[in-house]
Amino acid sequence: MSAIVREAPILQPWFATPFYEKILRESSFSKIETEQIQQYANHGYLVIDPEIDNIDEIARVLRDDIPYPIHDGKPYNRVQDHWRHNETVKKLACHPKVLETLEFLYQRPAIPFQTLNFPVGTEQATHSDTIHFNSIPERWMCGVWIALEDVDHDNGPLHYYPGSHKLPIFSMHDIGLSPQDYTDLGQSYPIYERIVGEMLEAGNFERKEVHLKKGQGLIWEANLYHGGSLIRDRRRTRLTQVTHYYFGGAAYYGPLQSDAPLGKMVWRQVENITDGRPIQHAYNGKPVTAPMFNGSPQMLKIIE
Repeated sequence: MSAIVREAPILQPWFATPFYEKILRESSFSKIETEQIQQYANHGYLVIDPEIDNIDEIARVLRDDIPYPIHDGKPYNRVQDHWRHNETVKKLACHPKVLETLEFLYQRPAIPFQTLNFPVGTEQATHSDTIHFNSIPERWMCGVWIALEDVDHDNGPLHYYPGSHKLPIFSMHDIGLSPQDYTDLGQSYPIYERIVGEMLEAGNFERKEVHLKKGQGLIWEANLYHGGSLIRDRRRTRLTQVTHYYFGGAAYYGPLQSDAPLGKMVWRQVENITDGRPIQHAYNGKPVTAPMFNGSPQMLKIIE
């Protein structure tokens, strides 16, 4: 795929900066590539066909070989990081066409760091992934959702709000929750979900559902607001895999556990699924150490 002419002087992803239109005009992308970039930059998501070989066998393995927990006689809606135990999960997270597309969009190597496998829809309330994962500089994270069977209106599709990724990135302190509130997310997180709903309504954002054919994928930008729609036919499954990706050249932290204004940062110790190695944090182009929070403020330290 083509490369952009130059990077934006702002360190967020180039398509999220004020220089995006100028860089795009000066670049040598094909018409199709330009349309894909515009779709992602303007709407915050892109539907792709990764051309996954043996998709039926992959679906069988991920249906039969993952020990989905049972709650109230039904499968729980996710298993996290099963790439550590299942080679098929790992290979899907590291699929070459997905990695190539992400590097094309972000112009940096993509780093898969978390997998979620779903046997059924989640019905999860609308949220932005930046409340769970973020980076410095911001927005060097995205999600990719691969359908392992057809996903339609009835079996709990993903819903999303096009253009909502352009909203400011909110942390818990932005909505009046102080550090002591983080000790009980069961109380504080519903407040976040309620405010998200009110914000999207006030901004007149349109709610859409994504319906995918088996083997298709959805890439979404870190701050795109999305969630799980109602499961209208509870006899059906909705077998899918989500992989979250960081990109190189940033520092990675957990916003829910952090309070940046008060100097409390919980840096994420993240492994690259591709090779199992820890991801090197970086700040302004220099490698840094990023110790986990242990009760006192932890500072990034430049590695000499």
